[in-house]
Amino acid sequence: MPHHLSGFNPISYTPAWKIKLGSCLSQFSDFGRFIAPTYYHDRCERSVQMRLYSMHKREFVLVFAAFFACFLLCVFIGLAGPPITSTVTTKATELTPKPNQSIMATGPFVLKSPTMSTYSQQLWVIAQIVTENDDNETFYKPFRLGVTLHGVSNQNKPMVVLDESHSHDRVRKLYCASKLCDGLTLLHLGFLDFSHYVITIRFYDLESTDKMHHIQDIIFNFKSYNPAFTQVEIWFRFVFLLLTFFITCWFAHSLRHFVFYDWSIEQKWMSVLLPLLLLYNDPVFPLSFLINSWVPGMLDAMFQASFLCALLLFWLCVYHGIRQNERLFLTFYLPKFILVGLLWLAAFTLATWQKFNELRDPTYNYKVDTGHFMGFKVFFFIIGGVYVIYLLYLIIRAYTELRSMPFFEIPKPSAKCFCTCIVSELV
Repeated sequence: MPHHLSGFNPISYTPAWKIKLGSCLSQFSDFGRFIAPTYYHDRCERSVQMRLYSMHKREFVLVFAAFFACFLLCVFIGLAGPPITSTVTTKATELTPKPNQSIMATGPFVLKSPTMSTYSQQLWVIAQIVTENDDNETFYKPFRLGVTLHGVSNQNKPMVVLDESHSHDRVRKLYCASKLCDGLTLLHLGFLDFSHYVITIRFYDLESTDKMHHIQDIIFNFKSYNPAFTQVEIWFRFVFLLLTFFITCWFAHSLRHFVFYDWSIEQKWMSVLLPLLLLYNDPVFPLSFLINSWVPGMLDAMFQASFLCALLLFWLCVYHGIRQNERLFLTFYLPKFILVGLLWLAAFTLATWQKFNELRDPTYNYKVDTGHFMGFKVFFFIIGGVYVIYLLYLIIRAYTELRSMPFFEIPKPSAKCFCTCIVSELV
């Protein structure tokens, strides 16, 4: 036997291609090695290791570069795209028949809106009163507003939307610090049933203001969403809805082999946040162009509030869960649910209340027509302040506990391994 083959054992020899094939197949069969930390670590809790903890620095740089590139692309599209709203201006002195000076403080002013389409979404009528306030005197005057509204059908027939018996006399507050007073929202239509509207506006209790400061003119602004922007918005919502759906499916597919009990707290929360992000992109958004109802607006407000509050709850649970394995519902989750639930309730109530009342009454204005708005606003900010203080407390406590751990100052290789195990749990 040749000398170079004297130590050769054909039974123990394994080709290189078999070793590589076995290594590749083991990634799909040996799922236990993805559970971290393993039995020889200090931590008693084991969870599925996330890809985040095995990424190299250059991979982090690529991820952040891709994120900021997409973000800058969206910003560029927004800046280069069409404007959000379009405004058409009409002056009282340009109306036909032209009102004389004696009725400038009272009206009636008969206005015809510009051509509206479904893509215009909503319509605001905003008035700015011009006075002869040469000395720039600041004055404040509450007055009443009367509005009647007719829609023009395709056959050019007027259809009553808001008649005189239900003109909803509303109180508005005129504030002037110069010749041009602050704008007043006279009317808001949340859904457009007609392509044209005829609006009759009357003012009450402005005669004394006219005598003192002499109302010269009234500027009426018809403000609506730009139809070109609405089309861009529809495409953006559709694209992000598809992307969120594919990412959700990919996430569920990548963890299908692991028991839910072995998932880390971030992975469990991602299984909740991704479906909520899918709803945040509002899959029922096209319904707002098809039906005259407050339901699509209510659903949109509920989806947005649910996702944002779930994100707030996720931050509380993650930072409070560091170095804490036992998470009982009554002591760990319930206080956080109550705190974030109050935020959700306040945001959802304000959004749906406003949508419902604006569709029921086009002259509704939440700032002046409800005494409960400021109460809800104060309540929301108080709960939000409590949340911020609680979150800061949990962050400071979590990092203080990590720095006070006995292995925090050990050499870099061991410290890196140990901190990876700690962060991989993020309990």
